[in-house]
Amino acid sequence: MSPASTSSRRAIVIGGGPAGLMAAEVLAAGGVSVDLYDAMPSSGRKFLLAGKGGMNITHSEAIDAFVARYGKRRSEVARWLEGFTPDQVREWIHGLGIDTFVGSSGRVFPTEMKAAPLLRAWLHRLRESGVRFHMRHRWIGWRGDDLVFMTPDGETRERADATVLALGGASWARLGSDGAWVPLLAQKGVEVAPLVPMKCGFDADWSEHFAGRHAGAHLSTVALGVAGPDGKPQWRKGQFVVTATGIEGGLVYALSAPIRDRIAAGGHATVWIDLLPDHAPERVLAEVAHPRGTRSMSSHLQSRLGIKGVKSGLLHECLSKDEYADPVRLARALKALPLTLVRPRPIDEAISSGGGVRFEALSGPSGMLRAVPGVFVAGEMVDWEAPTGGYLLTACFAGGRAAGRGALAYLGLSRGN
Repeated sequence: MSPASTSSRRAIVIGGGPAGLMAAEVLAAGGVSVDLYDAMPSSGRKFLLAGKGGMNITHSEAIDAFVARYGKRRSEVARWLEGFTPDQVREWIHGLGIDTFVGSSGRVFPTEMKAAPLLRAWLHRLRESGVRFHMRHRWIGWRGDDLVFMTPDGETRERADATVLALGGASWARLGSDGAWVPLLAQKGVEVAPLVPMKCGFDADWSEHFAGRHAGAHLSTVALGVAGPDGKPQWRKGQFVVTATGIEGGLVYALSAPIRDRIAAGGHATVWIDLLPDHAPERVLAEVAHPRGTRSMSSHLQSRLGIKGVKSGLLHECLSKDEYADPVRLARALKALPLTLVRPRPIDEAISSGGGVRFEALSGPSGMLRAVPGVFVAGEMVDWEAPTGGYLLTACFAGGRAAGRGALAYLGLSRGN
C-alpha cells in the first residue's frame, strides 16, 4: 500500500464503518487522494458495539454454503465475495497483526475476541496510507456537483472525482446508522427499497401476568419453527429470551426475516416452540399421560419432564384450559407450542436492517448508481440481508472493496489490491 497518493484524483468516502473503511483502503492503495467523512465523533462505532460480546468476523464453511446464506440476493452478493472471499478476509485481518481462530460452530473470531484492537490497527494503517479523516461531518446532500456537510463550525462543501457512500442502514441510529440518506438519494431518482428491521425481536402482546413473572427469562435448549414455503414448520435449535413485550435473542434473530415477512403479508406470524427438542414425541406423550394421582398437571410436568418456570408459564399463556387438560393436545403443544407474533420491534433496536438501494439501481457489482455516475454505494445501504454468523460483516467488507475497485476503474486507475 502506498503511503501517499500518486495521482491528482480525489475520492470522498462518506461513512466510517467496515464498508467505508474498506473502500478507503482500496482507493488509497490505488494512489487516490482519499478523504473520509463521518457524522460521528469517531469511526467504526457500530462495529465496536457489535463486537462487545465477541467479534464474529466471518464463517469457515464452504463457499457455496456461505453464499447461499444471502437468500434472494445470493447471486449479487456472490459477485462481491468473488473479489474478497471469507478466507481472504481472514488473511487480511492477519495482515493487521490480529490472529484468528475458528470456533466449534465454524464461526471465525479474533483470538482476543475483541473488535477494538482490529479497528485500531486498521485505522492506523489507513492514516499511514494517507487517508484523511473528518469526524462530526454529517452529509446533507448535494448542491450542484458539491457534496454538502454540516459540521460543528457550520456548513461546508466538498468536491470529488469519485464518491463512495457507506452510510449504513437504519438500525442503531445513536451510532450513526439512521437512514437519513434515503430522501437524499430519492431526490436523485435512485430506487430504494423500504428499510426494514433485520435480526430483531418481535412483540407477542403478553398478558400482564405472564410479562410480570417471566420478562427477562432465558429459554435454553429449545427449538423454534417457522412455516416454510410448503406451510410446514422449518425448525432451528438454540435459545432466546422472553422480553416484556415478546421474544428476542439468537434463535429469533436467525429466523427474523421469514417471521417479519409473514407479519408484513398477513398482519401476524405464528411460530412454534419445541420446549423439549431432545425428547421424541412418543416419549413426551407417554410422560404426560402417565398417571399423576392427586398432583396438579404443573407438578406432574415438572416431575416427569422438567417443565417449570418460563416454560410452564408459556404453556399457560398460549393454551386454553381445555388444551392444557387434554394429555394428547398438551403433549403435542410441548413439541410445537403455537405463539402468535404481531409486530417486529422498532428498526432502531434491530442488529441490522434490510432494504436499501436496489441492485437494479446499480451498474453492477461495483455499486455505482446508474442515476448518479461517479457515486458508489456499499454496505448496508444496499438491499441485501444476512443471518448471524459473520455473514453481514464479510459482505460489508467485500462490498466496500468492490465499490473501491469500481471507483478506481471509473477514475481510469488500476483496481488496487
